Amino acid sequence: MLTALVALIALQAPNTLSDAEVKAGWKLLFDGKTTHGWHNFMKEGIGSGWVVKDGALTSEDPGKAGDIVTDDQYDWFELIVDFKLTPGGNSGIMFHVQDTGEATWHSGPEVQIYDNGANEAAQKSGWLYQLYSSDKDSTKPVGEWNEIRLLVTPKHCETDVNGVKYYDFVLDSDDFKARVAKSKFAEHEMFASKRIGRIAIQGDHGVVSFRNIKIRPIKQ
Repeated sequence: MLTALVALIALQAPNTLSDAEVKAGWKLLFDGKTTHGWHNFMKEGIGSGWVVKDGALTSEDPGKAGDIVTDDQYDWFELIVDFKLTPGGNSGIMFHVQDTGEATWHSGPEVQIYDNGANEAAQKSGWLYQLYSSDKDSTKPVGEWNEIRLLVTPKHCETDVNGVKYYDFVLDSDDFKARVAKSKFAEHEMFASKRIGRIAIQGDHGVVSFRNIKIRPIKQ
């Protein structure tokens, strides 16, 4: 039974939802063909640096891409994103991003996406930037697809990379607030201050591709 299920998942086309996923409330944030549902942060439309090719959304020219955000806003959710890096690639996925400030990261916590071999001192893929890290590294080599899963609920949040749990956290906890106070985000009063906002993808730091971007809103 398990072998058959794994085979079925492997056969599912990218950027599609299975009947079971639809029934569970999942929705696609990227259709594999267009940038519908996204716009550049605090702007209309999508920068020319973003391209859709071979079923992937790619920051092909970071100088002309910029961070993009979802048209819709989400409070509590489960998010799954596939990403593929180029050598030295650098990006991130942010949540609860507000339409304010000079950058997406001024309000939205960021799950880092990074070529872990490029700089040993850097924040690694899957870490919640400057806040939560992990001694695990389940990322695949540059050029292969990886999956990030992010769960955000009022009492429990967690990040998994390729099925391996990295850490968990609680947004309003004393621990979370203490970590923010020691980070560069402390000077931004809007950081992690709202419990609803946009999903963002960083596009100005490197060439990174995304697919299978799907979200399951969670009612509380």
